Amino acid sequence: MANVEKMIAETFLEMAQGLESGSYGKRPKIALTGMGSEHGEENAMKAALMAAKDGVDVYYIGSLEAEGVTTVKVADDEEGHKKMEEMLANGEVDGAVTMHFPFPIGVSTVGRVVTPAKGKEMFVANTTGTSSADRIEGMIKNTIYGIIAAKTCGIAHPTVGILNVDGARQTEKALKELQENGYDITFAESARADGGCVMRGNDVLQGTPDIMVTDSLTGNIMVKMLSSAATGGSFEATGYGYGPGIGEGYEQLVMIVSRASGAPVIAGAIRYAAQLVRNKVFEVAKAEFAAAKKAGLKKILDARKAAAIAGIEVMDLEDAVKALWKINIYAESGMGCTGPIIRVSDANLEKAHEELKKAGYIN
Repeated sequence: MANVEKMIAETFLEMAQGLESGSYGKRPKIALTGMGSEHGEENAMKAALMAAKDGVDVYYIGSLEAEGVTTVKVADDEEGHKKMEEMLANGEVDGAVTMHFPFPIGVSTVGRVVTPAKGKEMFVANTTGTSSADRIEGMIKNTIYGIIAAKTCGIAHPTVGILNVDGARQTEKALKELQENGYDITFAESARADGGCVMRGNDVLQGTPDIMVTDSLTGNIMVKMLSSAATGGSFEATGYGYGPGIGEGYEQLVMIVSRASGAPVIAGAIRYAAQLVRNKVFEVAKAEFAAAKKAGLKKILDARKAAAIAGIEVMDLEDAVKALWKINIYAESGMGCTGPIIRVSDANLEKAHEELKKAGYIN
């Protein structure tokens, strides 16, 4: 009987909170670490109060208190992070917003910005963390991570564009192969006259795709520039921050903001986290990874993993790369820990090695 009464009380409380905030259902519980910002704790607390008005139970980890949020007192930033991790592990909160976090390899964050030309929201895949040690594999995975975030936020068929950075064409080829194998992916068309799904700077400003795919370093810079373009860079004023860490089998919701993030961005990150909780981001992730695997993701990634061929004189490096291009083997020059290397796919390793040996570039 006591359990029934408790359930009825919780239901009426949720209804009352829904009428007050306009958001119905169980309120997501999101922690925010407030120490470490370049703008002080007051900035973080302001963000907590803004988000709390939108149907989120905010747990502020820091030294300040305010009506409308729950404060978890800590002495410093280090203690705050330990407390955040503890609350996540114990299930006391559904997610957390913080300024730095050591994501494992394979996990990276999907940012969310408001583009300046048309005021359109765009997901940036990805902005921090390392999806893979291999650049192309990382960008392919970033696409799936971006689709997961966009779908969880209510876009049933998000459009995908690939920023024109190193590796864009190889990423495009891999994604189109995945699409041909049955994976549901919709490509955006560049606003430039020649079209295509490889995006230019104009497309960044206009928000041409729902998801802009890039490497995490470039994505990080994009979020910083788009969120603080009007303030000179010291105060991130618009958008939702650097987003949640996403990766296969990873089920801990941690959102990243920066030390330069202003209250509007931190509040946006809390709202972004709440939306992911309400719409069950980890269930969406499982479905997307399953669909991508069914379409041959592992085979596509394995075929494009770079293998390194060492033992080439640095003066001969570029000529050796061109020799492989002539026989239709894609190759890149690089510098490994033991000296000059040529990177090729695993599938072409044996053939490339034979050709370079025959041409006298390696012994």
